[in-house]
Amino acid sequence: RNLLEHPKIKNYEVWAPGRLELNLFDEASIKKSIIKYKPDFILHCAGRVGGIKANIAKPVEFLVENFDMGRNLLLAARDSGLNLKIINLGSSCIYPKDHQDLLRETDLMSGYLEPTNLGYSLAKISVIKLGEFITEESSNIVCKSLIPCNLYGPYDKFDLENAHLIPSVINKIHLAKQSGDENITIWGTGKVRREFMYASDIADSICHAIKNFDRTPPLLNVGWGSDHTIHEYYTEIASVLNWNGQFKFDLEKPEGMKRKLMDVSKQKIWGWSPKVSLKDGIAKTYNYYLKHGLVG
Repeated sequence: RNLLEHPKIKNYEVWAPGRLELNLFDEASIKKSIIKYKPDFILHCAGRVGGIKANIAKPVEFLVENFDMGRNLLLAARDSGLNLKIINLGSSCIYPKDHQDLLRETDLMSGYLEPTNLGYSLAKISVIKLGEFITEESSNIVCKSLIPCNLYGPYDKFDLENAHLIPSVINKIHLAKQSGDENITIWGTGKVRREFMYASDIADSICHAIKNFDRTPPLLNVGWGSDHTIHEYYTEIASVLNWNGQFKFDLEKPEGMKRKLMDVSKQKIWGWSPKVSLKDGIAKTYNYYLKHGLVG
């Protein structure tokens, strides 16, 4: 939905079916739709997503549903017989855990994955590899995968059971302001580091990939190339929301990978970089939350 609102996508005729219009768990229906609309590009942005709590609670759903959607889409595209260019979205969580250096595209499948989001990671890796295999074997499909860092922004989920970090913290701090709470608990030490990018920036990178598909690498990191601690994100959100309370740390709770900062050297050569600062992105996201509530 952020992509559909981006001004650059207006240059194209887009069919963006919702789940009631096209069932991505039905390969035959996908193939029928591809043959009917005869697209030049397919953008695979669909997925079951959530924060660390949701991933721990339902690993089966995160693995099976994300793999099935990607598998069905890629096989339907291959079997349609049409010449198609596919842009698939991965995730930075597919990289090995506890990696000390910047995460490069060549690091994929080079070590153990973070167990708190293992199901989701396995599904995303499998779809990336399937896209590579189909590209190698078929004469009509070219699939390339963008690997964004963590994302946030409009249409995010803000409820505490399913939300990613930034929308979850926005909700927590907003509720603390309303109730007069002076303390908020952070899972873990608050020292682990994350890289976040505003949703309109990933939409802009997809538009750049459409326009420059032939020179887009088969696998490409998309992000800032810089990160912050979880505590720093909480502090920045508290500042934007004008909340002056204190943070406590629950050291019994999991906090995931210590760091997952991506190398964006290829992205710079590709000629693209994000534009929305963290402060501006949080403010825009908070305004969206105030208008729309918990579920985007």
